[in-house]
Amino acid sequence: MPEFFASAPKGLADALEIELKELGLQVTGKAASGVFFESSWEGCYRANLRSRLASRILKPVLEFTAYQPDELYNQIRRHDFTKYISPDQTLLIDANVKESKMHDQRFLAMKVKDAIVDQFRDKYGRRPDVENRFADLRVYVKVVKNQFHVAIDTSGASLFQRGYRKDAVEAPLKENLAAGLLRLADWDRQSPLVDFMTGSGTFLIEGAMMALNIAPGLHRKSFGFMKLANFDQAAWDRQVQEAIDEEREELPFQFYGFDIDRRAIAKAKENARSAGVDHVINFKTESVATIQPPVEKGLIVINPPYGARIGDEDNLRDVYRDLSHTLKHNFKNWDCWILSGNKDLIADLKLKASRRIFVYNGSIECRFLKYSMH
Repeated sequence: MPEFFASAPKGLADALEIELKELGLQVTGKAASGVFFESSWEGCYRANLRSRLASRILKPVLEFTAYQPDELYNQIRRHDFTKYISPDQTLLIDANVKESKMHDQRFLAMKVKDAIVDQFRDKYGRRPDVENRFADLRVYVKVVKNQFHVAIDTSGASLFQRGYRKDAVEAPLKENLAAGLLRLADWDRQSPLVDFMTGSGTFLIEGAMMALNIAPGLHRKSFGFMKLANFDQAAWDRQVQEAIDEEREELPFQFYGFDIDRRAIAKAKENARSAGVDHVINFKTESVATIQPPVEKGLIVINPPYGARIGDEDNLRDVYRDLSHTLKHNFKNWDCWILSGNKDLIADLKLKASRRIFVYNGSIECRFLKYSMH
């Protein structure tokens, strides 16, 4: 049975493991950056189509130690890459190197490319061209302390790119991280979600897709595995039809998004329409200082600005104080989860968190904090 690796944002590996098991996939191991699982190629299609947390699904093909360029070249030649694509297709090598004797990523990627295209020359008398954006075969090479891990990509564009987000506000929350945070918050998928700073609407759209059981990959036009020689169209069609058959059309509850920026609300509405969930989400332009509960009970999730640029912190302190006042006075007996990338600003809430979970929003180390408004 082939083995695959599902990568995920730091902090979500445990949640991803649970999700993959729910998808009927056999988990065989876990690392800080993701989860290994065994499956048929149809299971790989299923993971790409249905995983809400994974960033990418890779197919590991080689592991070895190398110190010199010739060693690297010969080790890459051990695996037959000609079985994945034809010489008329395109190729890309993506290398990441840490603490290794061969530390130049561009040189290393070139050496791997040479070894692969020489296989094609030997077999066909011609070779694939290199394509930097939309390559048919993308090979990932990760090197840590001279240990090489080589895998082929089955996803194409990263899986957080669902295909529904037509427009985004500055520094939007990635879709798979939003879905992962909702899992970490133990949201039951059967009760309202409220977002005071909705931005592009990512939290609410991901929550609505979860509640309606809409597979996150259905909006995408293509995946990397579709360009491989072993692609099974019938198996993919089965997975798509199964996902469509399991969708729900309506919910007994709604989602509520607020933002002071009218442009953000307009973008969020367009994204929700594109995702097919606008009928269950209510968006409203309103300041965080004046928000009232739209329903009797629900769960609040917020990704407030972190003040990454110089001078932003001072401007945001009043926003955080308004947020604290609204939570304490208007949302008694509610639970609220806040993604914090700035410990100084979050201190201005003057609230005590009952849970803290460390995650990464891109390169920013964050805390996902739970506050109970008793």
